[in-house]
Amino acid sequence: MSSSMIVPVIDVQGNNFKELWAAMVIAIKTSSFIAIDTELSGLGSRKALLAEYIEDRYKAICHAARTRSILSLGFACYKKLDNKADSTYLVQVYNLTLLCSEEYIIEPQSVQFLVQHGFDFNKQYAQGISYYKGNDKGGDAHGVNMRSLFVELLRANKPLVVHNGLIDMVFLYQCFYAHLPDRLGTFIADLSQMFPSGIYDTKYATEYELRFTASYLEYAYKKCKLDNSKAIAGGGNGSHVFLEFCKYTGSMQSYIDYRPCLDNQNQDGTLNICVQFSAYGWCPNGSQCSMSHDTDLIIQHDEKIREDKRKKRKRKNKKKGSQGPSEACSSPQGKRSHFEETELDQAVPISEPALPEQQEKTASSEPTDATHAFEPGKAASKNGNEESQPEASSEAPVRPKEKKAEGGTHRAGFDAFMTGYIFAYARNLTENTEESSTAPLIPACLNKLFLSGKSVPLHVAKSTFSKSSKAHVHKMDYVWGKSTAVKPEGTA
Repeated sequence: MSSSMIVPVIDVQGNNFKELWAAMVIAIKTSSFIAIDTELSGLGSRKALLAEYIEDRYKAICHAARTRSILSLGFACYKKLDNKADSTYLVQVYNLTLLCSEEYIIEPQSVQFLVQHGFDFNKQYAQGISYYKGNDKGGDAHGVNMRSLFVELLRANKPLVVHNGLIDMVFLYQCFYAHLPDRLGTFIADLSQMFPSGIYDTKYATEYELRFTASYLEYAYKKCKLDNSKAIAGGGNGSHVFLEFCKYTGSMQSYIDYRPCLDNQNQDGTLNICVQFSAYGWCPNGSQCSMSHDTDLIIQHDEKIREDKRKKRKRKNKKKGSQGPSEACSSPQGKRSHFEETELDQAVPISEPALPEQQEKTASSEPTDATHAFEPGKAASKNGNEESQPEASSEAPVRPKEKKAEGGTHRAGFDAFMTGYIFAYARNLTENTEESSTAPLIPACLNKLFLSGKSVPLHVAKSTFSKSSKAHVHKMDYVWGKSTAVKPEGTA
């Protein structure tokens, strides 16, 4: 039932950006959906990011996006192969190292966290792909650069998938699109037109659709893979998720960072699980914690507790002679709903690295997402044979021996891959074979962005009371070919 796989992540920087441009654009245009993740230089006040009023949160995120920068952008293009059985996807993963050309704030904690997880600042300053923030400036919007790549993403009109993605969307807008509007309603109106095929947040899907015990990225990814693997081993008639990867040869191999996903299931021994990390993917003691942060063990522990509760409930119902209310989704002892953890998370800001910010970005009720980054085995996940990817396995033996996975596991490219996998799994569970090609991929999660500490998501839908920003209207004309003019700087 179990097997390991290797995920090839293409490293893109200044010295190969133009060379890989065509491949990236083709991957974007031919995909069924695109998952995105970012690594940031900081987020500022975590308390402000958890403000009670969403408008205040938006202002805090805008301030962070205007004063900080995106250090790395990851995107994973998932293309569903209709000629293959079940839900088989061809996956292409890119990790872009970026360097903002303007002054920006970088928080010491962010630097420390990124370095601990393998981020190479020497490479960033030597080979980072340059970009500037805000509105388009001159003819730069027409060149081979990040702003043009973002335009290609918009023109492709594919469903966009994020994990705890509000902060990601705000940073992407400010860094590669235009100056952020002052009001949240205007930003949402712009966003709904920028991505007409919809935005999906796997954090929301994990919490409210899949209803996992925990929802930080690494936990959700490994839980999806475990459940998918079990379903395959069970030999049921249902559809399953399989992945394939491109076979990279020649000079391309020097650009590939092979991320091993190792199977660590069925580990024996005492389960000394860190309750804090288990629930939120974050622990104030970090690597110094004496308890286990192994996500595989955490899931194994949760599964055992769930099974024990099921047996206990079954015995209780049998004794009563009637069926009691289901508790199948109850959380393991020590874990609480994210709604109950707002204050806790607000007190946890310092340990949340700026990198996972995007997860920590909401750095909030669950720095957990931000936290999944703390888990050294994030890339190493239990893989069932669910990954059919013959090409991936054929790649592995050919990869250069000297090309080892960089230290640390938190990288935007691999995080984007994990985000896409969660979405593929959730989509497979809810897919209706009779749906039209234009139907939402997961209707219940369409245009709903997770909000930490809130019981309802942020709906990405234009309100009758909100107008689109002038910068956005002009940019949309350019994106869809209605205008070739580039809006001068300063006209937001």
